[in-house]
Amino acid sequence: MTAAGEFPEGFRWGAATSAYQIEGAVDSDGRSPSIWDTFCARPGAIIDASDGSTACDHYHRSAGDVDLMASMGLQAYRFSISWPRVVPDGVGAANPKGLDFYDRLVDHLLEAGITPLPTLYHWDLPQALDDRGGWLSRETALAFADYTEVVVARLGDRIDTWATLNEPFVSANHGYVTGEHAPGQRSRRAGFGASHHLLLAHGFGLERIRSLAPHSRAAIVLNFTPVDAVSDAPADLDAASRQDDLENLWYIEPLAGRDYPSATADALGWDRSEVHDGDLALISAPIDLLGLNYYTRAVVGADGPVDLPHVPRNSMGWEIHPPSLGRLLRWLRDDYEFASYLICENGAPLPDLQRDATGSVIDADRIGFLQDHLLEVADAIADGCPVEGYLVWSLLDNFEWAWGYGPTFGLVEVDFESLERRPKESARWYADVIAQNKVPPTG
Repeated sequence: MTAAGEFPEGFRWGAATSAYQIEGAVDSDGRSPSIWDTFCARPGAIIDASDGSTACDHYHRSAGDVDLMASMGLQAYRFSISWPRVVPDGVGAANPKGLDFYDRLVDHLLEAGITPLPTLYHWDLPQALDDRGGWLSRETALAFADYTEVVVARLGDRIDTWATLNEPFVSANHGYVTGEHAPGQRSRRAGFGASHHLLLAHGFGLERIRSLAPHSRAAIVLNFTPVDAVSDAPADLDAASRQDDLENLWYIEPLAGRDYPSATADALGWDRSEVHDGDLALISAPIDLLGLNYYTRAVVGADGPVDLPHVPRNSMGWEIHPPSLGRLLRWLRDDYEFASYLICENGAPLPDLQRDATGSVIDADRIGFLQDHLLEVADAIADGCPVEGYLVWSLLDNFEWAWGYGPTFGLVEVDFESLERRPKESARWYADVIAQNKVPPTG
């Protein structure tokens, strides 16, 4: 038995990023435009009118970034592969230079003793595929399978765990329902179609991983936002249940061999015409690991989201609520039978205003956030939750999608003019946590 704040031997520590948020080099070495390049050019789409054209310039600075990870003692690095960099038209010929970049990155990571954890899709769909229907087309799911084959055939001899998709809820809901993310559509009906085709892509991709890299484990990464009703009034409870269906159950239930939440599907008018015979069996093929991302909880009433007064919030306005992470892990343990869980993203955008005499960011608030959440993870593991690792979001300050460069999640500050990297106090704190395999006590 471990003491409070201690983690079991072999627990895996790391950090995460995604391609469009850090790579830059959007028109280099054969990469084609993605839906995010197109979306960023739309007036008003990005709060600060920025884009990912340079971002952290990781494409040209990856070797130095790997050295930085090694200096922090990271044991694992989750990154995503840019589909438009590898298969520029979405289908057909692969781009050798794009594959070469990820080949070098994987080798650098392994040489540094860092396990590479690639995610095949983190929202940057090739624009060429969106022009042919995007995630509203079943053909995109089939194209994803072929893209998966290209990548796994090249890198699969050195990868022990593959993730197919990151946060399909965000791709479908933010991209097709609310319009706040690329491709910027606004249709509940479209969101349902996109959600199914994303899960179908996972199923097709899983088949290729199993065929080409049978030694590797396969995963998908879901985001979870635990939902609380603002009161016990029936209308508030019903609204919370509906949101829970859409945000949390919609993806994990089919993956677990069940079905989409039928009451919510019926209430919102989805006719399920996209669901073909055999689709749900394909989607529910066994995975080895479920990745989960947790940032906040939602409090909901009959009239919609409720902003509770006097609660701590990050700089994007999300409530900071560590107990919901522990509750989430226990719910997964009790309601599902996935063999293992990996926390693939957990972190906070915070002001980063205080500096020491050398100019380094002193982010005691981020350290407190990480400490409180890690204590929840340690307690959940002690309570029998099979969590094998924890990855901070994010390694670097980066392009934060529709929020642009305002929110800073990174353990490492990036000067977006000089592109200099400067570890924050939280990076040094996290390095000590990794070295000790233990969260220091509060106070």
